[in-house]
Amino acid sequence: MKKQTENLDNEYWSNRYLKKETGWDMGKVSPPLKAYFDQLSDKNISILIPGCGNAYEAAYLLQNGFTNITLIDISSIPVNVLKEKFASYAGNELDIICGDFFELNQQFDLIIEQTFFCAIDPILRQQYAEKMWKLLKVGGKLVGVYFNTTFEAGPPFSGSKEEYEELFSEKFEVKVLTECYNSISPRSGKEVFIILVKK
Repeated sequence: MKKQTENLDNEYWSNRYLKKETGWDMGKVSPPLKAYFDQLSDKNISILIPGCGNAYEAAYLLQNGFTNITLIDISSIPVNVLKEKFASYAGNELDIICGDFFELNQQFDLIIEQTFFCAIDPILRQQYAEKMWKLLKVGGKLVGVYFNTTFEAGPPFSGSKEEYEELFSEKFEVKVLTECYNSISPRSGKEVFIILVKK
């Protein structure tokens, strides 16, 4: 099985963090995801956030009483920061992993997508969809914000609503695939919100 990328590895992403080249980092929980979290009633569901970075979504979930969250990032830089930041939660409500998403072997009720898909090599997108399917429990959901725009070069890599429909429809029921109405200003009109249910 291919790695997360051939070139976009721990060293690449760690260098981005060290050089503060983190344009994807909005410094807060993504508004579309915050709105989704606010309507969840079961706070014991198992949640995975891959490519978690500085994990603002996890911070928000923990502050709101969610009890079973797993974070994974290929770079040791944010992982080490998070382990210190969330030390009081470690081993109980929160599990923080430094590693390759494609080598993870667990199952979850909910997986959250936030600037992870656009960070991996596009040749791995079919593998991404298959891995998400495997990581979800029966009836589990993949929920997140995906770019619906073109970039000159990546990462971030381009994506489109049409591509997502084709990529996910075989293994998932597409419940929601719509333009975000509450993106942050720089991303307005460039994001879609997706809710997929494992078939």
